[in-house]
Amino acid sequence: MATRSPFRVLATDPTGARAGVLETPHGPVETPVFMPVGTHGAVKALTPDQVAGTGARILLANTYHLAISPGSDLVAKAGGLHAFMGWARAILTDSGGFQVFSLPKAEIREDGVTFRHEAGGERVTLTPERSMAVQGELGADIAMCLDDCAPWPCDRARAEEGVRRTTAWARACRAAHRRDDQALFGIVQGSVFPDLRERSAREIVGIGFDGFAIGGVSVGEGTGAMLDVVGRVAPLLPPDRPRYVMGIGKPEEIVRAIGLGADLFDCVLPTRHGRSGILYTARGPLRIRHRRYRRDLFPPDTSCGCETCSRFTRAYLRHLFEAGEILGQTLASLHNVHFFLETARRARAAILEGRFGAFRGEFCAAVERGQPDPEGEPEGAARRRRRAPTK
Repeated sequence: MATRSPFRVLATDPTGARAGVLETPHGPVETPVFMPVGTHGAVKALTPDQVAGTGARILLANTYHLAISPGSDLVAKAGGLHAFMGWARAILTDSGGFQVFSLPKAEIREDGVTFRHEAGGERVTLTPERSMAVQGELGADIAMCLDDCAPWPCDRARAEEGVRRTTAWARACRAAHRRDDQALFGIVQGSVFPDLRERSAREIVGIGFDGFAIGGVSVGEGTGAMLDVVGRVAPLLPPDRPRYVMGIGKPEEIVRAIGLGADLFDCVLPTRHGRSGILYTARGPLRIRHRRYRRDLFPPDTSCGCETCSRFTRAYLRHLFEAGEILGQTLASLHNVHFFLETARRARAAILEGRFGAFRGEFCAAVERGQPDPEGEPEGAARRRRRAPTK
C-alpha cells in the first residue's frame, strides 16, 4: 500500500468539486489544474519560459516517445527530464499505454505489449517493469502505471480483459517502482460498463497508489458517456488522493468534470488547435482565419489577460496565419494554454468561495452561446439555425 499522501483537500463545494494542493519535489501544484502536454519533452510551438509564463506548475510528457527518442538513458545522463528540457517545475509522465494501444498491429501479451514504432519501424516491447525503469530514468515527479486502454467501441469481453490486464500490470508496476521521490498513480479502466469500472476501481485502490487516474475516456464515446464514467468512478476513489481524468478535453468538459470531483486534466487541444488557428475564448472557440476578422482590432478574447490578448489584435493574428508566419501558431497556442489554465484557476477560486455551481452554469452557458458574428448573432446559434430542419 502507498504510504505518502501528497495531496491535501482545502475545500469541497456542495457540487462535489474540490480545491486542493498536490505536493511534488518541484513545488506545490494547486488543484484543480490543467497540465499542458509536452509529449516529446516540449510543449509544441512554445518555449519553457512561455509555458511558465502562463502560470503552469506541472506539465505532461510521454514515456513511450521519450524512451524511443532520444532514449531515457540519455535523458538520465543529462540530469533527468527537468534538466534536459529546461523545465524547473513538476512533470507527470504518461506510461505510454494509450499511444501503444492506438498503434496498429500491437501484440498484447500478459507480460506487456510488442509493437513497431510508427516512425522508424523498429520492434519495441513495453512491459510494466520497462515502463517503470524508463520513468525512473526520466525522473518525473509523477509516474503512471502501464495500463490496457481498451479501444472504442469495444464489447464487454474486451473491456473485461482490459480491466484484468490493467490490474495485473498495476501490481507489477507497484512492485517494480523504485524511486522514493516519485509518486506513482494507478489507472482505472472498464470502458463504459459501470460494473467493470467499479471492479477496476476496487482492485486498483486495493493495490494502493499515491494518486488515481480515470483512463479510457475521451476516446470517442462522447461527452455524455465520458462524464457518466467520471461521475461513477470519482466517488469510489480515496478522498485524500488526487484524481486525474486522462486526455480530456474541451474547457466546458473540464469544468463539468471538476464538478464531479476530479482534480487533474490534460489534453493536446490547446496547442493542436492553436497551430491551426483556433483560439478558445470565454464565448467558445474563435477561428481566427475567418475573413470576418481581417480588420478586427479587438483582442482575440476581450476578457483575457494573456500576453497574446494584451498585445495583439484579431486582425494581426489572422494576418500571421494568412502569411504563413510561425509566430501566429505560437501566439494562438500561448493564448490557448493560458485559457485552459485560467479556466481551472477560476474554477478553483469558485470552489474556495463556495460558488462553483454558479460558475459552472455561467461558464458553460457562455460557451454554448458562442462568438458574436457581424450581425450580432452568436456563431453557435447561427450554426444551430442552419442545421435546423425546414418544413
